[in-house]
Amino acid sequence: MPSLPRVLADLPVSPVVIDLLGGRVELVPWNSSGSIDAIYTYGHPIVDGAMMDRFPGLKVISNFGVGVDHIDVKAATARGIPVGNTPGVLDGATADLAFALILAAGRRVVEGDRYARGPNFTRYDPSYMLGREVHSSTLGIFGMGRIGRQVAMRAGGFGMKVLYHNRTRNDEAEVALKATYTTKEHLLAAADYVVLTIPLTNETRGFIGRAELARMKPTATLVNVARGAVVDKDALTEALTAKRIFAAALDVTDPEPLPRDHPLLKLEDVIITPHLGSATEETRRRMAEMSIVNLFAGLEGKELPFRVN
Repeated sequence: MPSLPRVLADLPVSPVVIDLLGGRVELVPWNSSGSIDAIYTYGHPIVDGAMMDRFPGLKVISNFGVGVDHIDVKAATARGIPVGNTPGVLDGATADLAFALILAAGRRVVEGDRYARGPNFTRYDPSYMLGREVHSSTLGIFGMGRIGRQVAMRAGGFGMKVLYHNRTRNDEAEVALKATYTTKEHLLAAADYVVLTIPLTNETRGFIGRAELARMKPTATLVNVARGAVVDKDALTEALTAKRIFAAALDVTDPEPLPRDHPLLKLEDVIITPHLGSATEETRRRMAEMSIVNLFAGLEGKELPFRVN
């Protein structure tokens, strides 16, 4: 009886993934050696060229998720190894979370929840814990891709003015979503809520730093549902501590998670969620399905349905 294909994975993976695999492969821990037929990245473990070279029989790298900044795709391409991801399926869920963070930060929902549960809430005070309005405000989106478009679509329901900045203009989005293209500098200065949906690349690493935060309104909120490294966390900590911006809401950080003693975790005007962008039952199941389809296709020498390179 032939042995099962050996798939290197950053275990544990979800029961849904195990069910979809159906016992057709042998999942082995990340630090395993020997013959490896495929790599399955469930979290965001680093897969570089040196790692690929350890496994000369590697047929495919399948990623659970759309972002592949943790995988050296160029190195995989040079070695003839296809890389698969899960595009499109998580756009709506991630945009939902972006808007949840906009609302929570603007209206100080997390602070309000802590206060309402605590010992100091003994009477209603109309002048206490005032937030910022979301409706009729200006939303600035960096990255008018799939997720950015979904965020802009939701903004229409709140009567928000939508500005965006992208590497290239998106004429169709401007018409369909009534979004206005502008420069990075103008967006930062004009937006009440700055939302990041850009991919992490060498060009976007540290995309929001001290200079960018200094351009933002003191009443503005920064929302990051992209990758943690697109924001300089030290610069953000300084800006929030000095009250140079109103608030921040982060679904991602760099590193992830932050060290438990990092000063950003102690600030009241920042909301941090544990990378929940695609964390719905429906979306995570579809992500699992797509990633396993890619995995099996690669193992069988077939074209990946959802291929990156």
